[in-house]
Amino acid sequence: MTNMEDSSVKFLSKVFDLLNDGDVFDSSDKCDSEKSMIDFRHPSELKKLIPFSLTDNIETQHDDDEIEKLCRDVIKFSVKTNNRNCHNQLFGGLNFYGLGAEWMTSALNTSQYTYEMAPVFTLIEEAVVNMSLQLFGFKNGDGILCPGGSTSNMYGIHTARQSKYPETRLKGNPEGLVIFTSEDAHYSILKGATFLGIGTKNLIAVKTNESGQMDVDDLEMKINDSIKNNLKPFLVNATCGTTVLGAFDDLNKIADVCERYNLWLHVDACLGGSAIFSRKHKHLLNGCERANSISWNPHKTMGVPLQCSLFMINQKGILHECNSSSATYLFQQDKFYDTSYDTGDKSLSCGRKVDAFKFWIMFKKHGMIGFEAMIDNAFEKASYFADQVKSREGFELVVPIQYTSICFYYVPEYMRKQEQRDETWWKGMSKVTAFIKEQMVMNGNLMLGYSPLASKNLGNFFRMVVTCQPLATYESMDFVLNEIEKIARKFEFHDHF
Repeated sequence: MTNMEDSSVKFLSKVFDLLNDGDVFDSSDKCDSEKSMIDFRHPSELKKLIPFSLTDNIETQHDDDEIEKLCRDVIKFSVKTNNRNCHNQLFGGLNFYGLGAEWMTSALNTSQYTYEMAPVFTLIEEAVVNMSLQLFGFKNGDGILCPGGSTSNMYGIHTARQSKYPETRLKGNPEGLVIFTSEDAHYSILKGATFLGIGTKNLIAVKTNESGQMDVDDLEMKINDSIKNNLKPFLVNATCGTTVLGAFDDLNKIADVCERYNLWLHVDACLGGSAIFSRKHKHLLNGCERANSISWNPHKTMGVPLQCSLFMINQKGILHECNSSSATYLFQQDKFYDTSYDTGDKSLSCGRKVDAFKFWIMFKKHGMIGFEAMIDNAFEKASYFADQVKSREGFELVVPIQYTSICFYYVPEYMRKQEQRDETWWKGMSKVTAFIKEQMVMNGNLMLGYSPLASKNLGNFFRMVVTCQPLATYESMDFVLNEIEKIARKFEFHDHF
């Protein structure tokens, strides 16, 4: 081994220590101390602390001590998502068995396109896809791992178009293709309409009720209107776990409409699909077996390391019909093995990470019972948090919770007695919410997202997300509300706003 190789291996063995010393793996209650999650610096400050620029100069090469310092600084100023108080996104911490698998996939550095390059991982993806198809009730299906939920949803649009209008592969889109999705659906549907040349004006937003669920009567009315206008409706996108409110559309009612009008039903279950593991909560996905395609992100609630996204389809063969290009340098048909295991020809991308391995290792460790316990714990702690919001003075739920996302306000004392919640009041609430979020981040021990919701005429409110990793506790739920109250007591909001 050369000196350079020896140095590189030593660096690899040092990486774990750097991460461990930086508390990246810590999810204990000591995470409640300040700066445990993020030592936040504005971009102008951070640029002074880390030499980000890259120059083509031999004198700028760094020795191992300098590389180690760079790594320590990167860790120091990054968000520690495994901190028990990281509730900012739809994902949180990660499962350490999954992390070990992630390290292995990176070290092996292979791609999923052909069996010869990924023999074990090809069979692992097949096992993960087959298990997932069974979970969601797809009896004659197929599937593939994708680089994120947005891509999975675009697969849904792409395969629906191929099924309904197969001539588009040769001739391009016929004029007037129309997609329907709820006004609270994920923005990837909008991006998909753009990317696939359907056009944003042909993405029709369907009203939602007070809980954020699609109004099926409005859906049917808008389908009929499009037909009267000589448009070509072909796809309805339903959502199981909307991004903000965590709402679940009624899949059986929507499937009835799709069957009446011969429309493709795609289900965006990127967030809420993990409820399928829980006997108590899988009813939220009733009717999923009637869908034509489903997207699901186990990297969200379940804590599979980013990224792990599945696209499943209830129709064998159509992925190849959509995506096959028969590249002869990869997918030769005279190979020495069964070429049906070369999955790259049904994928939109060529190079594809072996993401299924992380999920597979976690399943081997925890099994269905272990996953169910994790999901049930997240639901239980989310329900506890919502009950605390309802019982604490100054806190209000935006809507009753459906999943493990809790949307709520904190109303400062001087605003509680105002009887009329007019536009001025809501503007004040938006500023208060944003200010409290700023103080959380500057304290460095708590992160919650916040959001307005234009479809409901709501200003900024907090969105608390409970995931499986790390396991939420009653104490970690209480900490969030206590910390918000502590920030509120420290500042007289009417002096600021």
